[in-house]
Amino acid sequence: MAEQAPPKIEFPCDYVIKVIGVAAPDFRDFVVTVVDRHAPGITDADVSVNDSSKGRFSSVQLRIRATGEAQLKALFEELKASGRVHMVL
Repeated sequence: MAEQAPPKIEFPCDYVIKVIGVAAPDFRDFVVTVVDRHAPGITDADVSVNDSSKGRFSSVQLRIRATGEAQLKALFEELKASGRVHMVL
């Protein structure tokens, strides 16, 4: 069985990411600050936050304007290197 290549993304495009980490009062602001360095122009309408059922984790979903693979890679790496982020989807 042949392996399928992931679909190519045509840049620039709207792109949704979800960042999951331990819930903290400043987690949303932290994520938005990091993402805004790589994809400026995020508004409140582009951000939504959901907490886990027990309140231990928080997920921040953002819609950004992606300009290329290098931008996304740098963004994901900075988020993961922070130590506050468990997963970026």
